[in-house]
Amino acid sequence: MFTVRIWDLPTRLFHWVLACCVIGLVITGNVGGNAMVWHFRLGYVVLSLVLFRLAWGLAGGHWSRWSSLPLHPRHALAYLLSRSTAHPQAGHNPLGSWSVVAMLFFLLFQVSTGLISDDEIANAGPLTALVSGSWVSWATSWHKNWGKLIIIGLVLMHILALLWHAFKKHPPLLPAMLHGNKNLPEPVPASRDQWRHRLLALLILALSALAVDGLLSLGA
Repeated sequence: MFTVRIWDLPTRLFHWVLACCVIGLVITGNVGGNAMVWHFRLGYVVLSLVLFRLAWGLAGGHWSRWSSLPLHPRHALAYLLSRSTAHPQAGHNPLGSWSVVAMLFFLLFQVSTGLISDDEIANAGPLTALVSGSWVSWATSWHKNWGKLIIIGLVLMHILALLWHAFKKHPPLLPAMLHGNKNLPEPVPASRDQWRHRLLALLILALSALAVDGLLSLGA
């Protein structure tokens, strides 16, 4: 067996920070009131993280790149029908790849609608003044209903997929997202995870945060 670095530190930190933020968003959104201050803050963090991940898919470690995702439908079908557990996959499996794309897309869409939502009580997105009332009404309805349900559904599907993989498709996926390594039967390209690459990730994250700050300033 070969021990290979699959998930670089920036990808792992992104994963866990995003998970905490999404949980926090669901909680603060349901609590409402003063918790909405943190709901907005967490939304801005999530937007920064999503922008970072989109860029890191081009500049990150080998298995974090978009080019490494097996997104063709035939890959997903073959994976579902496969009964073999002898050869663990290095990066994201086909279902995991689609899960990543779906989660990032709907998080980006959910945060975007939040920026122009208004509950007509005490909370309004920072960019509501830039769009028409009909758009604000539609965005608010989506954000509070279908958008929230889809995000919760994707999170639950993600958890169920981890459990299914742990019991049906050995070995489990979760440990590699903690320490970054996988034990594989044959050598594969390792993800770059040196300090210079981590500093590059920090720079990309800072630029993403600046982009979000610039976006928010449009509604000031």
